[in-house]
Amino acid sequence: MAAPDRWRALALLACTQFVLILDTSIINVAAPSIGSDLDISPAELSWVANAYLVSFGGLLLLSGRAADLIGRRRLFVAGLGTLAAASLLGALAGSAQLLITARVVQGMGAAMAAAAALALLLSLFDDGPERHKALGIFAAMAGAGGAAGTVLGGVLTSWLGWESTFALNVVVGLGLILPARRLLPAGSRTGDEGGFDLPGAVSVTGGLALLAYALVNAGESGWRDPVTLVTGALAVVLLTVFVLVERRVRHPLVPPAIFRRRTLRLANVLAGMWQMSLFPMFFLVSLYLQAVLGYEPVMGGLGLLPLSVVVVLVASTTDRLIGRFGLRTVMCAGFVLVAIGLVWQSLLSPSGSFVADVLPPSLLLGIALPLVSVTTAVAATLGTERDETGLASGLVNTSQQFGSVIGLALLSGVAAARTSAVSGPRDVALTEGFSAAFLAGAALAGVAALLALRLVVPAAPAPEKGPGGTGADDRSTDRDPALP
Repeated sequence: MAAPDRWRALALLACTQFVLILDTSIINVAAPSIGSDLDISPAELSWVANAYLVSFGGLLLLSGRAADLIGRRRLFVAGLGTLAAASLLGALAGSAQLLITARVVQGMGAAMAAAAALALLLSLFDDGPERHKALGIFAAMAGAGGAAGTVLGGVLTSWLGWESTFALNVVVGLGLILPARRLLPAGSRTGDEGGFDLPGAVSVTGGLALLAYALVNAGESGWRDPVTLVTGALAVVLLTVFVLVERRVRHPLVPPAIFRRRTLRLANVLAGMWQMSLFPMFFLVSLYLQAVLGYEPVMGGLGLLPLSVVVVLVASTTDRLIGRFGLRTVMCAGFVLVAIGLVWQSLLSPSGSFVADVLPPSLLLGIALPLVSVTTAVAATLGTERDETGLASGLVNTSQQFGSVIGLALLSGVAAARTSAVSGPRDVALTEGFSAAFLAGAALAGVAALLALRLVVPAAPAPEKGPGGTGADDRSTDRDPALP
C-alpha cells in the first residue's frame, strides 16, 4: 500500500479507537438520566455501564486470533456493524434488560473492531519509527476518547437526551464502515487453516468474561461478596482448562510458545499496569471535581480536556523520543512521571480549586500517558510475524482492558475504604479517599518503572528477512540498540 493510503487508513483506525474508548466513559454521565427515565434500580443501572466492559474484555483475545484466521478487514467491518446495530437497539430500549443486552452486544462488536484495528495497524507499518509514530497517533486518539466521552456524555444527555449517546454510535459506526473497503487492505487469511481450537476458544472467552464480571462486581459489592468469589473461582477454573487445552491441541488458539518470548510477556504485564494506575484517575478526578468542588457533570468532564490536549501533542513526538533515547529508557521515564504525577495529584484539598489542585498534575500525567502507552504497545508487538499480528493485538488489548478493570476496582475500593474510615465532613472524607487512591496508583506505577528496567529489547532485524522485515533473528539479541 502506498504511503499516503497507509496514513489515511491509520486515520480511519485511530478514529475507531477514539469511538471505542469513548464508549467506556460516555455512558457513565448518561446513567442517572437512564435510571430516572426507565425506572432502573441502582444495581441494574451499574450493569448498564459494566456489561460493555465484561463482553469487551472477554472477547478481545478470541477476536485477535479471529482477525488472523478470517481476515482483519472482514472482522473490523463486522465489529463496527455489530456495534452500530447494538447501539440502535440501546437507543430504542425501553427496559433495563433490553438496555443491558444492547451493552453486552456493543462490547462484543467493540472487541472485534478493537482487535482488528490494531492488527491492521501492525500489518500496515513494519517495526521501526513509522510503526512507533502510528502507535503514538493511535494512543493519542485513545486518550482523547477517554476524556471526550465524559464531555460528550454530559452535552448530549443535557441537550438531546440519553438516547443520543447510543444514536451517536449508529451514525459514527456507519461512517467508519463506508470507507473501510477503500482504505484498508483486503488482508487475506493468514492463520493456520488446519483447524480451529473450539475448546480453547470457549474456555478462554468464558474465563475472561467471568474474570471481568468478578472484577467489576468487586468494585460494586466488594471482594468478599459471594458473587465475586464464585465467578472469580469459575474464571480461574476455565482459564486453567484453557492452559491445559492449549498444550494438547494441534492448532492452539494461543500457541504456548508465544509466552516464551520474554519481551512480550513483560510488555503485556506493563501494558496492564499502566492502565491499572492511570485509568482510574479519569474517573476519580471527575468525581472530585463534581462531588467535592461542586462542578456540573459537563464541567467536570471539561476539566480533563487540557490533559487530553497534552496527550495528543506528546504522542505525536513519542516515536522521535524512542529513536533518540531507546524504548526502555522512554518507558521507564514514563512510569516515573506517572508515579510523580499521581503523588502530586494526591495533594488534593477539600477547599481547593481546579487550577491549583487538578490542572498542574494532570498536565504532567498527560505527558506520561503516551510515553507508557506507546512504548508498551511497541514492546508487546516487537518481532511480530505477519500471521501473528491479530494474536499480538488481542493479547495487548486484553492486558490493557483488564488492567483498567482491575485498577478501577482496586483504586475505587481504596478510595471507598479510606473515605469510610475518616470521620468529619463528607467533602473532607471524600478528598482523603481520592488522595489514598492516587497514592496507591503511584505505588503501582513505581513498581512498573522497576519492572521496565528489566525489559529486554530485541536488536533491529538484519536486512532481507522477508516481507515485513521480521524473522527468527528478531528475538535473538537481548539488547536495546539505543542503550549503552
